[in-house]
Amino acid sequence: MGRKANATQSIDLHLGNRLHCRRKALRLTQKQLGELAGVTFQQIQKYECGTNRISGAMIWLLADALEVPVTYFYDGLPKPQNEAVAPEALRDAA
Repeated sequence: MGRKANATQSIDLHLGNRLHCRRKALRLTQKQLGELAGVTFQQIQKYECGTNRISGAMIWLLADALEVPVTYFYDGLPKPQNEAVAPEALRDAA
């Protein structure tokens, strides 16, 4: 598995953990949250475990159901290690 795949999996696990923590804080079952978001409890289970990736649209719905801003899910996520070339370096090379 490449570095990018590891980062993606790490993000999925982070989002799932944030989802799980908020659901528990509100004392909701996976079934109750699934009903609020329009998915099955199995899908919530897969999101929380990081097995299934949460789409942007679903993050929006889950944030609404859990009464948090969308950014809640990303809190505490480390900044990516970007290996891209800085814009200044591109200008200087031209």
